[in-house]
Amino acid sequence: MNFQQLRIVRETVRRQFNLTEVANALFTAQSGVSKHIKDLEDELGVELFVRNGKRLLGLTEPGKELLPMVERILLETQNIKHLSEEFAQQDSGHLAIATTHTQARYALPPVVSRFKQAFPKVHLELHQCGPREIVALLHGGQVDIGIATEALGDEAGLATFPFYEWRHALIVPDGHPLIDATPLTLKTIAAYPIITYHPGITGRARIDVAFASAGLSPNLVMSALDSDVIKAYVELGLGVGIIAAMAYHPVRDAGLHLLEAPHLFGVNRARIALRRGRYLRDYALSFITDCAPELTSGEIREAVFPK
Repeated sequence: MNFQQLRIVRETVRRQFNLTEVANALFTAQSGVSKHIKDLEDELGVELFVRNGKRLLGLTEPGKELLPMVERILLETQNIKHLSEEFAQQDSGHLAIATTHTQARYALPPVVSRFKQAFPKVHLELHQCGPREIVALLHGGQVDIGIATEALGDEAGLATFPFYEWRHALIVPDGHPLIDATPLTLKTIAAYPIITYHPGITGRARIDVAFASAGLSPNLVMSALDSDVIKAYVELGLGVGIIAAMAYHPVRDAGLHLLEAPHLFGVNRARIALRRGRYLRDYALSFITDCAPELTSGEIREAVFPK
């Protein structure tokens, strides 16, 4: 048994049992992947994969039992490497963060700026993706830290911490009738075409719940992944935008008007997530404590490695 065999087992499950993709991901030949799997099965004396001819269809019962062990072994191997780097290369390394566009564009720049000043030799890799992909990247070990509003809070295998609270607001072109609407209500807003986020990101669920609770069916004419796109189409006069209030800047967004509406859509909470059992370098802990100053490095480590 060797580490390459274990990596192949893990990657085979990740790649939906497509050995061509496994070989490409691990920079090896497909024939080598098949041989490693067969050698491991011969050594263990059990078949790990359900087959139809040469095709793999899934895991056998022994394979299902083995997979969590493989994940733990490979995680601890990575932890040993990170631990050695912590002492051998204290001021350099790599930090991978997965987050949504809104967090990357509007919440994280001050934190990233301070981090790069403190750790100039650390390569910071920023992945912009949806909440479910952030969860997958954390579980897969491709990133160290995940930051999002959705999907992280109740996810098994992740330790999460509050980052900050934020609210939605309306964005309209200068001179729009809603600017003078008093009071600003959901019914008033629903009379206009609406542009907002895709379902599942940036608090969209709270927007849907607010209108549904009021018995309203708004005319959602467009949805987008990020606030800048929403603002661009609002500026064209295609609808009223509902965005994260922090995404509005009075200078950059000249020609647009922000209408605060804290009473309409409720509070959203962005969270920081870490994979349990994953060793974090000191600079990663520093990044997190800068985001959430109420946390200590000790509290973070205790959450990631619960007793």
